[in-house]
Amino acid sequence: MSVNRCVHVLSRLQRHIKAQTTRITASTSSCHVGFRQHQQATSVVCCREVSSNSSTPKPPDTSLFVPLSLSTEAPAEGSVGAELTQTLDKNELLKILNRFYKRKEMQKLAADQGLDARLFHQAFISFRKHVLEMPSLSADLHIILSDICFGAGHIDDIYPYFMRHAKQIFPMLDCMDDLRKISDLRVPANWYPEARAIQRKVIFHAGPTNSGKTYHAIQRYLAAKSGVYCGPLKLLAHEIFEKSNNAGVPCDLVTGEERTFMDMDGRAAGHVACTIEMCSVTTPYEVAVIDEIQMIRDPSRGWAWTRALLGLCADEIHVCGEPAAVDFIRELMYTTGEEVEVHTYQRLTPFSILNHAVESLDNLRPGDCIVCFSKNDIYSISRQIEAKGLECAVIYGSLPPGTKLSQAKKFNDPDDPCNILVATDAIGMGLNLSIKRIIFNSLVKPNVNEKGEKQMETISTSQALQIAGRAGRFSSKFKEGEVTTMHRDDLPVLKEILSHAVDPIETAGLHPTAEQIEMFAYHLPDATLSNLIDIFVSLSQVDGLYFVCNIDDFKFLADMIQHIPLNLRSRYVFCTAPINKKQSFVCTSFLKFARQFSRDEPLTFSWVCRHISWPLAAPKNIKDLVHLEAVHDVLDLYLWLSYRFMDMFPDTASIREIQQELDDIIQQGVRNITRLIRATDPNLTDPLQTEIMHGQTGSEATSGAFWTRGRVQRGSGGTSESSLASRLVRDGLLTPDLLKQLQREWSKEHRRQDDNQLSTLSADHHEKNSKGKRKKKKK
Repeated sequence: MSVNRCVHVLSRLQRHIKAQTTRITASTSSCHVGFRQHQQATSVVCCREVSSNSSTPKPPDTSLFVPLSLSTEAPAEGSVGAELTQTLDKNELLKILNRFYKRKEMQKLAADQGLDARLFHQAFISFRKHVLEMPSLSADLHIILSDICFGAGHIDDIYPYFMRHAKQIFPMLDCMDDLRKISDLRVPANWYPEARAIQRKVIFHAGPTNSGKTYHAIQRYLAAKSGVYCGPLKLLAHEIFEKSNNAGVPCDLVTGEERTFMDMDGRAAGHVACTIEMCSVTTPYEVAVIDEIQMIRDPSRGWAWTRALLGLCADEIHVCGEPAAVDFIRELMYTTGEEVEVHTYQRLTPFSILNHAVESLDNLRPGDCIVCFSKNDIYSISRQIEAKGLECAVIYGSLPPGTKLSQAKKFNDPDDPCNILVATDAIGMGLNLSIKRIIFNSLVKPNVNEKGEKQMETISTSQALQIAGRAGRFSSKFKEGEVTTMHRDDLPVLKEILSHAVDPIETAGLHPTAEQIEMFAYHLPDATLSNLIDIFVSLSQVDGLYFVCNIDDFKFLADMIQHIPLNLRSRYVFCTAPINKKQSFVCTSFLKFARQFSRDEPLTFSWVCRHISWPLAAPKNIKDLVHLEAVHDVLDLYLWLSYRFMDMFPDTASIREIQQELDDIIQQGVRNITRLIRATDPNLTDPLQTEIMHGQTGSEATSGAFWTRGRVQRGSGGTSESSLASRLVRDGLLTPDLLKQLQREWSKEHRRQDDNQLSTLSADHHEKNSKGKRKKKKK
C-alpha cells in the first residue's frame, strides 16, 4: 500500500472511530475500555434511574419485542479494518464471541440497559451472525476484534459494539422512557382539557330496570337549550331521536353508520342522540345524558363510557344506571373535583319469581318470553312452538335493527295471533316489549374473560336482573311481571342468583387513542400496528380505578390487513370498525374494502353490488338467512367507513336503499323461520327431529334431552369421563335426573328382554321334550 493511501485511510479511520466512539459512549455510559470501567458506569446509570423514578415502573413484556432485520450490505468505508490489520479467523471469532456470551458480568450489564435474558440471547444470536457472515465489518469493530484475537484487547471490549447492534434490532431500548410516558394512563381525566375547564354538575339517576330513571333524565334533556344523549345501542339512540322530535325538540341522530340532520341545510340541531362511541367531547352542551353507566366496566366497550363521563363538555351530566355503580362514580368524579348528586328510584311495577318451572311448551301462555343464550336454541324452540300450532316472534343480536323492531311490534300487537317471544339477552335493553313472564331456558352464557378467552359461565346477578326486569314493564299491558325457568332444576339456581346483591363496580375501561399509537409509531416506525398495541398495553400504567379494555378484536383486524399498504391513521380507523370476526364473509369483505382503499380506488355502488351478488333472493333455509344477516353487516361496514372516508365510500344513499330492501327480505325470512329450519339439515339445526328418529315423540321430546341444552352442569351422575353419558351431561345435552330415568328405563327394558328370552328358551325346551316323548311312544 502506498504512503499516500495509508495517510488517507488512517485519517478516514480516525474520523470514523471518533464519531462512533462518541455515539457509543453516550449510549452506554462510557463502557468500552474494561470491565472495571463498565461497573463504574453501571453504578452511575443505576443511581440516575433510582433518583429520577420515585416509583419503579413495571418491567415490559419482552416477548413482544420483535427484532428487526438489518441490512447485509457492506459498510460505506469498505474493508478498511482488514487493510489496517488482517483478515479475521472465523473459527477464532466464534470462540471469542461464545466466551463473551457466557460472561455473567456482560449479561448483568446488558440487563441494566434493558436487555433481559430473552433479549440478550436474541441480540447475541443476531450479533454473532452479523460478525461471522458480513462480507466486511465496520473498521472500529474489526480492529477491536483483531486486538482481542491477538491478545491486545479484553473480551469485554466487545460490549459497546454488541449494545450498538442490540439497539439497532431492538430500537425500543433507546426510547423506553419516552414509550413509558406515552403509555402512562394513570390520569385519564387530564386527556380532556375542555371538560376540566368547566365545573360540571353530575347527577346520578340510580334504580333497577323499569324504575323511570332514564325518563327523568330525558325530561331534563328535553327542557334544556342543548343536549346530547349517549346510549349503548342504535335502537336506544333512535328511540330518543324520535321521542325528542315528536316532542317538538329538534334532534339529530348520530350512530356509527348513520347521520340524520333535521335541518335541511345540514346544520346541527341543539340536541343530538348518539351511540356512546360517537359522542363529541369538544362540543359544548347544557345537558348530557349517559345511559347504562354500569357498562363502564365492560371488558370490550367500557372505554366509551369512561371517555363520555370524563370528557363531555356539559354543564349537567345526567348518569343513569344500577345503584351498584354509585360509589364508584363518586370516587371517579373525586379525581376531577366534581361532586355527585344521587337520585334513587324504585321499580314502578313489581315482578315475582314463581315457585314452579314451565317444564313443557304445553304450559306456555300469551305474553311469555323464552330467553336463550344460543341462536341454535332459538331456531329449535321456535320450531317446536309453531309445531304446536302457536305463533312466536324471534329476536336475537345479529338481526338488523329494523327486523328487531318488526318482531317486537308483532309481539306487542294485541290483535296479532303472535303472543309468544323467543329471544336472546338482546331484549335486555333497547326494546319496549309487552312481556308478562320471562322464562330462562338456560342460566349459562358464553362470556369473554379478561384474557380474551371464551368460556361458559352462569349469568351474573346484574345480567339476570336486566333480563328479568323486562317482565311487567310500566308501559305494557301487564302491570305485574313473573320470572321462572324452563327446567325444574334451574329454578333454585335462579332464585339464588336474584337473591344476591349486584357486585359493586370497581374499575372503568380505557383504550389507547389513535394519537397515542401514532406517537408510539414515531419511535418504532418498523413495528406492526398489532405489535405497537401489544407493546403499548405491556408498558401502560393504570391506577386502581381503571383497566385496559380487551383489544383482541382490534389486533385480529390489524393482523388481517397488515400486508396491505396503508398509512397508520387509516389502518387504525379500519381496525376500530365494529365487525363480527366470527363471520367469514364479513371478514373477507373487510379485507377487500381495505385492499380497494389502499389502491386509492373508490368503493362504488356497482363494486359493492358485484361483491355481495346483489340482488339477493329470499332465504330458502337457515344458512341463507345467516348469510343475509352477514351481508347486512357488510353494508353496515360500508356506511361506517363512509363517514370516516367520505371520498372513498361515495354511494351511501344507494347502499342505504338496498340495505332497507335487504332488511325486508330478512324480515320475511324470520317470519318463515320454521319453514327455513325444516329446509335445513336436520342433523345440524333440528335436535327435535333427531330425538324422534331415536324413538322419542310428543311430550317426551319436549321435556327430554333437548330442553337440557346449555344447562348448569351438576356432575356426571357417576359415569366415567370417557362415556357417552358423561359427555352428554358435561355438554349440557343431558341432565343427571334424566340420565337416572333413562338408566331405570333401560334396566326395565333389559329385564323385560331377558324375561322374554327366558320364556322363549323354556318354551323351546318344553317343545323339544314333548317331541322326544312322542318319539319314544312311537318306538
